Amino acid sequence: MRLDTEANKCFVCGPGNQRGLNIRFSLRDDTCTAEWTSVPEFMGYDGVTHGGILFCLLDDVMANLLFLKGEVCVTARADVRFRNPLGIGEVVDLESRLQTRRGRLAVIEGKIVTRNNPTVIAESTGTFMVQSSS
Repeated sequence: MRLDTEANKCFVCGPGNQRGLNIRFSLRDDTCTAEWTSVPEFMGYDGVTHGGILFCLLDDVMANLLFLKGEVCVTARADVRFRNPLGIGEVVDLESRLQTRRGRLAVIEGKIVTRNNPTVIAESTGTFMVQSSS
């Protein structure tokens, strides 16, 4: 499985999506990480990143934790907690970690934190259904 193929049209991580975020996720130990900088095209109200974009980031950093380990999954359920606004032009670190795994169900926690003066912007807990290999 490769994220870097032009056939990948994912809005968040797909290099084949010219209008997407084009984020490159990586695994570091048991954590999926990436960085992103908010731009004016993703503004909600004046000077603040739209919450829907923030949730897209959380959903993908959580799903890619498994994908980068060779497992395809889909989001079954997710809860998000927005803690602080993200200003336009701010650099954030995305990260996720597996909390529990039982069979095909994986519970993963994701977080968005500003790089300078670390502040938690948003957190999510998601339940993911791992697709069978057959």
